[in-house]
Amino acid sequence: MDIDVRGPRFGAAVTSVVLAVVLVTGSAWLLAWQTLAFALGAAGGVGRSPYGWVFRKAVRPRIGPPTEFEAPQPPRFAQAVGLVFAGIGLVGYTLGPDWLGLAATGAALAAAFLNAVFGYCLGCEMYLLVRRVAVRAE
Repeated sequence: MDIDVRGPRFGAAVTSVVLAVVLVTGSAWLLAWQTLAFALGAAGGVGRSPYGWVFRKAVRPRIGPPTEFEAPQPPRFAQAVGLVFAGIGLVGYTLGPDWLGLAATGAALAAAFLNAVFGYCLGCEMYLLVRRVAVRAE
């Protein structure tokens, strides 16, 4: 079943704010929260993430029904990519080196920002590229 394209973009906007605060404060706890949000989105789809829940319960009723849909697999893959970067960032912030936490969190922020502001999902594009390569390899 296809999903409302505005949901992942809302999640990316919230994620951008969270990751920006992590970079400013160095809060490993806040990055741990974002890592959990990515894990839930990767495991159950973006609608099962905390930001997906907020979108579904509080935002979508106020902005009306969707007019554009997308397949759920690319955003779910993007959540898994975010999980990897947030996990690496968490390792950097908690165990070191600090530059690893900054770099991985910065990369995740860049990807989330692109999706939130421009509607360009790097993880989704990666998913489509992997699918094309897999089809050609068969």
